[in-house]
Amino acid sequence: MRYIALLRGINVGGNKKVEMKKLKVLFESLGYVNVSTYINSGNIIFQSIENKDSVSVNVRKSLKREFGFEIRVLVKTEKEMQKIAAAIPADWHNDAKQKTDVAYLFADVDTKKIIDELPIKKEFVDVRYLKGAIFWNVKRKDYNKSHLNKIISHESYQSMTVRNVNTARYLASHM
Repeated sequence: MRYIALLRGINVGGNKKVEMKKLKVLFESLGYVNVSTYINSGNIIFQSIENKDSVSVNVRKSLKREFGFEIRVLVKTEKEMQKIAAAIPADWHNDAKQKTDVAYLFADVDTKKIIDELPIKKEFVDVRYLKGAIFWNVKRKDYNKSHLNKIISHESYQSMTVRNVNTARYLASHM
């Protein structure tokens, strides 16, 4: 089965540094095949005969052992990633006029009510839920008014890992 491991909070502001080459070698040492990484934010595509839960446990334990600190990791199947990417409206982009992101959700916050709990101003941002993710689109001129930047201080932010729409679409199409 094809999987992706989405690592949360690595290589941000010089903290929790993880080299992608070391990450690739680690995944290969676990017996995973066709391992590739995409950009420096912790996206690892691979294949395994293990089920998703086993992969999650093995990856989490191996990351701690290899790098010496906890790294939250969210494992998704190819089908899950493609379903999420397909749900994003085709006219949502990252460009000079708009910003679109996908927040992949860990199980503890994976519910539609997460949208109502976030400190955002929905009159300025279109935010949608699909099992496993929320995604949003905001006009750049309304970004500050939307309060999207306040998500970072919300307690549920620790249980999501965010990728821009270009990355989300790329990952879904290259699995």
